[in-house]
Amino acid sequence: MAARNRAAVLEAAAQLFKEHGVAAVSMDAIAAAAGVGKGTLFRRFGDKSGLAAALLDERERELQDRILFGPAPLGPGESEEEAPRPQDRFVAFVEAYLDYVLEHLDLVRVSETASPGARYRIGAYRFWHRHVASLLSLEGPDVDADALAHTLLAPLAAEHLTAVVAELGADRARMATLAVVRASLRPGGGAQPTPRAADKRGEC
Repeated sequence: MAARNRAAVLEAAAQLFKEHGVAAVSMDAIAAAAGVGKGTLFRRFGDKSGLAAALLDERERELQDRILFGPAPLGPGESEEEAPRPQDRFVAFVEAYLDYVLEHLDLVRVSETASPGARYRIGAYRFWHRHVASLLSLEGPDVDADALAHTLLAPLAAEHLTAVVAELGADRARMATLAVVRASLRPGGGAQPTPRAADKRGEC
């Protein structure tokens, strides 16, 4: 029964969100369309952001599997000879993530803005951050990979993309984001020794 109710709720929510937009759909409307009580809906999903996260879960896992096990350049490839450069994997990740986030922008925005700082606490963001930081760390020990990963993921925030897409359109938002990413990977770009790391070298 619980599994059937969950499937009914997710199906109803996906359909209503598609027809009316996430902001215009109430939890009451979702419960009624799914044929479940409002209490059941809130106990299982908490609020609309919980519903959004559940709807995105399968899509996020599919992208994560491609990153971890898929063909190059997004994935590691099947052999060392096929392994792409870290820079190429990073660009491929941003391209794939833009495909995902622009297709589901309303849902991602709801999941990332449910409360202050929500974006940085959800599991998917932690995965994206670890992936980008691991690629940046291959640039050398003086690169502050964790801080740079947060900075380079900032233009992918759904709140930011929503505003840019509304003003300039999805194509221009995509091209601008990729331009920033590619610029950060050039000599003199973002993957440089941090001042703190440089200071430590000078102290030795």
